[in-house]
Amino acid sequence: MDLGIKDKVAFVTASSKGLGKAVALQLSAEEAKVVICSRNDDDLIKAKADIEYKTNTELKAVRLDVTKNEQVTQAVKDIIEEFGTIDILVCNAGGPPAGMIEDFTIDDYRNALELNLISTISLCYEVLPYMKKKHWGRIINITSVSVKQPIDNLILSNTSRTGVLGFSKSLSAQVAKYGITVNAICPGYTRTQRVANLAKSFQKSGKGTISGFYKKIEDNIPMERLGTPEEFAKAVAFLASEGAGYITGTALQVDGGFVKGLF
Repeated sequence: MDLGIKDKVAFVTASSKGLGKAVALQLSAEEAKVVICSRNDDDLIKAKADIEYKTNTELKAVRLDVTKNEQVTQAVKDIIEEFGTIDILVCNAGGPPAGMIEDFTIDDYRNALELNLISTISLCYEVLPYMKKKHWGRIINITSVSVKQPIDNLILSNTSRTGVLGFSKSLSAQVAKYGITVNAICPGYTRTQRVANLAKSFQKSGKGTISGFYKKIEDNIPMERLGTPEEFAKAVAFLASEGAGYITGTALQVDGGFVKGLF
């Protein structure tokens, strides 16, 4: 299936590892012009080389901390100077630490909001003028299934990422007339380093073993397995496509059936 995004300019944040990297790889394979970013130069260099080798394309790599608004502004300015526009924006950021309410202070919540919610708002503010000018755009905000079914030991993520969902829904209605879609995509348990870290945290807390952690998860997934980053990336690529032009304001979970609710 031709997604119709060849030569579209795609900016994928937090894309040197995990789901972000998988999305950048998939969009690059679809021949979009992809810009990746990370706070870590070494990770960025490795990711750029790996994606270019696998897709036989060239990427632009930008060192960026998405919680620093001035860095976001400069990064978007640099992309516009080189490519003239940004057609696809994939807002992604690492998750805040796992834990229960007694594990955190008010400042931890502020940091989580900066990481997940404020960074998404900042990126959208910077990119929207260019999408409006072209009367075409795709914004995909990566959240988590925890926005639909809160996960007990992820109180920071449950809080900050749900804000992203509210922002996405509100924004989608306001920019639809410009041919811009805004969707949230909610990964379930996927075989990434983030989930591996949660498994270690589970064992460290004395609740069980790492293998027990995975078994407990898989027992609650109808497909009886974790997802892969590649499966998730293909869902993002579709939402970025020409064919998804009438899909906006949604929160799509990619979770193997983990979420039990109707909505």
